[in-house]
Amino acid sequence: MKKYLFLYALAVSAALLIVGSRLHRSHRENERLAANQHALYERLHAQDTLLHTQEASIEVLQLRCREFRELRKQDAATIRRLGLRLRELQSTSQQVLGTRLTLQAPLRDTIRIVRQDTLLIRDSLQCFRWHDPWVRIEGELRRDTIACRIESIDTLHQIVRRIPHRFLFFRWGTKAIRQEIRSSNPHTQLIYSDFVIIER
Repeated sequence: MKKYLFLYALAVSAALLIVGSRLHRSHRENERLAANQHALYERLHAQDTLLHTQEASIEVLQLRCREFRELRKQDAATIRRLGLRLRELQSTSQQVLGTRLTLQAPLRDTIRIVRQDTLLIRDSLQCFRWHDPWVRIEGELRRDTIACRIESIDTLHQIVRRIPHRFLFFRWGTKAIRQEIRSSNPHTQLIYSDFVIIER
């Protein structure tokens, strides 16, 4: 009789353990999906503010490999073209930047000697040059064309951080993952930012 009770207790314990682990896995999956929904909702509201600032803070999407393959087909195809396997993917990140600059630069006349056949002809050009620590612009105004060279330097600082759950002064687990981006170039505007973590 004791043997049957022991086997019964062992079977009930194993069943409770299996049910508990499945409930825990289901709870984690629900938390991940809720965080993704919040991140997508926040992303819609963040689009307008990204166009007017050099800093952005966006929640990270957490996708499974299968979800990434289905929802991000173009990104998955790009990864495959690079010769990488999707199952080895840890995370992907994409930022779209735009540089807009309004400037005024003084024009100065430059004389250039051009050889045409056997004659030397003096030609005048109007040149301009402007620079600051981030952008350098040089150009020439000719009779019918403008020749211009623009160089822009930018550094993006990207920080990915974990936001814990909070209750009073207790912190535990992970409520969300946020991506903080800051551009060092004041002429650069963050147009779009995207960060996806592949969950295992």
